[in-house]
Amino acid sequence: MSNLFAIFLLLLLGWFWLDSLRAREIAIAICQAACSQRQLQFLDQAVALRRLGLSWQSQGLRIRRVFRFDFSEEGVGRQSGYLVLRGLDLEELSFGLPSQPEDA
Repeated sequence: MSNLFAIFLLLLLGWFWLDSLRAREIAIAICQAACSQRQLQFLDQAVALRRLGLSWQSQGLRIRRVFRFDFSEEGVGRQSGYLVLRGLDLEELSFGLPSQPEDA
């Protein structure tokens, strides 16, 4: 019985690791697209996991991850933004910049 539990634990750990890699790839792609759309420079081409937790949705229990990333407006200075993934879906994206009017 303990062998079965050990195998289950290893499979669960492997699933979590692969799911985390996939979530990180999705977060990087979202940041690249959002920075490109806003004409910002996505620095280091990387995101950093800041928070990990569980969240209930109507579909059931989901892993909620908060990633931090760095960007630059004109190649000078470094600012931080964050994005929140619930499962593998984007929940929130923030650059911390004032919003620009649509006519600009």
